[in-house]
Amino acid sequence: MINTPVRWYEAHPERWQREVEAMTGVAPKLAWRDELEDTTGGGWVGTAPDWPFERDRPPDLDAFLGGGTFSLEVRCSPAHPAAIPGVHPIDPVPDLYVRTNQAWHVMGDGSLCLLQSALDWTGRELAAELIVKAAGWYLEFLLLQAERIEAMTVAGIATDDQLDHHFTATAGPTGGRSNG
Repeated sequence: MINTPVRWYEAHPERWQREVEAMTGVAPKLAWRDELEDTTGGGWVGTAPDWPFERDRPPDLDAFLGGGTFSLEVRCSPAHPAAIPGVHPIDPVPDLYVRTNQAWHVMGDGSLCLLQSALDWTGRELAAELIVKAAGWYLEFLLLQAERIEAMTVAGIATDDQLDHHFTATAGPTGGRSNG
């Protein structure tokens, strides 16, 4: 008899339901997949929200974004929720320069560095909380790429409005370094 591994979402259906409900609330354009290319723990794929923060959206944000969106993949490991999910940009994909320069908050494997410390993930958090941080990463990525800022903030813009004034129609995410 062959033993089939039990997936974390099968072993913990209540947790999976909480994860799905939270993700739907934060990022309705992300869809669950039982398996992704690099993990058997499942995850979400799709477009991140452009402003999932609890403060007012800058009035010129749409003009700044120029119709661009941020596509990503949230990869849960088989050890989820004990292990933090990996958040991997799909579009734009950070190039080698971005992945090897600390200013961009991207790991060498291309996943986003969204926490100050590994201890910031206890397993009680939901993957949807990372989407808010990832959306902030994307906006800072655009500002850094357009050379409007010199480095990403330490805390991120999810809870800090210090960069909001940069999201103007004239700022635009054009120029700067190529992202891949």
